[in-house]
Amino acid sequence: MKKILNHLFENKSFSRAEAQKILTSIALGEYNTSQIAAFITAYGMRNITVQELQGFRDAMLDLCVKVNLSDYELIDLCGTGGDGKDTFNISTLASFVVAGTGNKVAKHGNYGVSSGCGSSNVMEYLGYQFTNDQDVLKRSLDTAGICFIHAPLFNPAMKTVAPIRRELGVKTFFNMLGPMCNPAQPKNQLVGVFSLELARLYAYLYQDTDKNYTILHALGGFDEISLTCDIKTFSPKGEAMIKVSDLGFEKISEQEIKGGDTVESSARIFTDILNGKGTDAQNNVVLCNAALALQTIKNSRTFADCFYEAESSLLSKNALNSFKKLIGS
Repeated sequence: MKKILNHLFENKSFSRAEAQKILTSIALGEYNTSQIAAFITAYGMRNITVQELQGFRDAMLDLCVKVNLSDYELIDLCGTGGDGKDTFNISTLASFVVAGTGNKVAKHGNYGVSSGCGSSNVMEYLGYQFTNDQDVLKRSLDTAGICFIHAPLFNPAMKTVAPIRRELGVKTFFNMLGPMCNPAQPKNQLVGVFSLELARLYAYLYQDTDKNYTILHALGGFDEISLTCDIKTFSPKGEAMIKVSDLGFEKISEQEIKGGDTVESSARIFTDILNGKGTDAQNNVVLCNAALALQTIKNSRTFADCFYEAESSLLSKNALNSFKKLIGS
């Protein structure tokens, strides 16, 4: 590790193969916690390259618990986190809205590290039992239209890194990796990222896949459509700049989409929205993200049509029923 750290301190980068080998060695416990913390911190002070991101992703996918859900056409709505905005659990709620439309969702999630309350924190608090049992996940898809992929259960080799990330408490390159490392490898993906630079890196990586994807970054620093600012997207169709007014809305304040101070209060916001008690700002943000996910699956549809479909899922309580079925499955 001394050689690796000196390489980083000299502002040099690693090849894809080198990056894969390093992360594999970290996961297999070949380095101590101080060395791993130094490695992670070094990446917080310099830009990651496409080759390094590819190599880290390769290692994560090689090491993860494999799950075969290829019988389903899946979508994942997953952000990198790390935007420091402490919004409520928008992508998780949007996932249930999408499931309520009849599409199949493999939601990749984790505990909050740089935010107060990640998707796994809320789901666990509300009674969901995490699993990596393929048969159970399939049953969830059949009954609820959604399964929840709790990252730690599928990346047990990362247990050496998890406590270090928690202690550091800031975004790291592991945030960048999260959306790429869904072991279900869904064909469709809506990916929110915390910086425009990372959005471009993702776009470069995803253009070499056969996925239907939309990578988005809200220019105010959000990793999701926030309706507080305009949005930059990357998809197989190319780059686009979307104004909030293009979506049919006026800009809202960041305060209107803040999350809870605790897991309990975050869960209350979550269930209020599913039960039709959300504010207009909360509902519209969730529906816009769900609509963009629906448009990702079938990009010939207009955003307006996708928004109305998402709205119907929420108002009819189909999204709520999807959540109830998942908790009970």
